[in-house]
Amino acid sequence: MITKIGENAGLVWGALLNGAQGLKALKKATKLKNDELYLALGWLAREGKVTFTETEADTVVALA
Repeated sequence: MITKIGENAGLVWGALLNGAQGLKALKKATKLKNDELYLALGWLAREGKVTFTETEADTVVALA
């Protein structure tokens, strides 16, 4: 399971190389399920690799 979370974190990282994205767009870009996306984001957040900004419409994720 930990290996898969790390792989998914890599997918999220790759998607964010194109710029900050909302959670909805990030989910679409990576084709991950909600739980897979959130676990990957947690992994990256724990490592200090991403930042989060809340807007009225969505939560925007960017590389730190």
